[in-house]
Amino acid sequence: MNIDVSVIIPVHNAAPWLEECLSSVLEQQHTLTVEVSLFLDSCSDTSEDIVRDWFTKFEDQGYVITLGKENNEKPKGVGYAKNKAVQQSRGKFLCFLDSDDVMLPTRLQKQYEIAFHNRDAIVGSRFRREPPDSTSRYTKWANGLTAAQLTQQIYTSNGPTVIMPTWFIHRSVFDRVEGFSEAGAGTPEDLIFFFTHLQKGGQVIRHDEELLIYRYHPKAVTFSIHEQTIWDLRVKEIEERVLRSWQSFTIWNAGKQGRKFYRSLLTDSQKKVTAFCDVDVNKIGSFYTYEESWQKLKPKVPIIHFKEAKPPLIICMKMELTNGVFEENLASLQLREGTDYFHFN
Repeated sequence: MNIDVSVIIPVHNAAPWLEECLSSVLEQQHTLTVEVSLFLDSCSDTSEDIVRDWFTKFEDQGYVITLGKENNEKPKGVGYAKNKAVQQSRGKFLCFLDSDDVMLPTRLQKQYEIAFHNRDAIVGSRFRREPPDSTSRYTKWANGLTAAQLTQQIYTSNGPTVIMPTWFIHRSVFDRVEGFSEAGAGTPEDLIFFFTHLQKGGQVIRHDEELLIYRYHPKAVTFSIHEQTIWDLRVKEIEERVLRSWQSFTIWNAGKQGRKFYRSLLTDSQKKVTAFCDVDVNKIGSFYTYEESWQKLKPKVPIIHFKEAKPPLIICMKMELTNGVFEENLASLQLREGTDYFHFN
């Protein structure tokens, strides 16, 4: 049997949300042959009973359902469960869905139509957050990115520019990246996959309709990932993909975040920093001295007004936090994102 799409659902103790998640798959409006591939990772709740109750419902609607499971002392993690669900599946395309999220009715068909013609791309979509007032700044950022910014703003602290539960890919994308990291809890397996995909020349595309309800709750896997782990990955990526080709650059923000970014860089990258720029009159005209440096002569970097900054720049300012003042200042320089500057915030 030829299967067009496998819906990949990793499951660990998802009983509170699983019924709604599976119902959203069954309610898809499409003309495709669809498999639902679930992998249960050491579930100790009623997740398996819920899944088995849905077998007949799916089969009656012409879906293929594939179930794998392991019961270990502790779960092996989201990356492992995703890999197992993919490996046991047979679809030409893979549609990822977290067990606590909900697909809107046209998701499968609409993303399939884009992915069919873009087989080297991660195809995401806009999403609706649930509850609606949670992570409003993040939601606005992710849903508001332009097509170009999907690859320009990959170094921010927000993670992949298209969220993992909206990913729809050809199987060859998964094979080329060689799957997700299986390092376990605390590992940002989606960000590692995303960066590797881009390193190998992959594209990122977003369907501009909301095709997923993205649930926010305290038990979400996101909360198990340490901020420093994400930071280190981002620094490594921006050094490899951007700073290596620059002869010099300025860091926008002479405060805590800008200085932390500077200290996190390799020595060769630090030597390329010609200045920090800022708007704080108490900082402008002084120097930042890197006292922790191993060098005998401690590096001293001047702090200048942002209007005196020469591109290229790395911007270590968070957006949407200054009532538009930072955004106005940046716009006043008439710089090109992706050429003259990149965001690292």
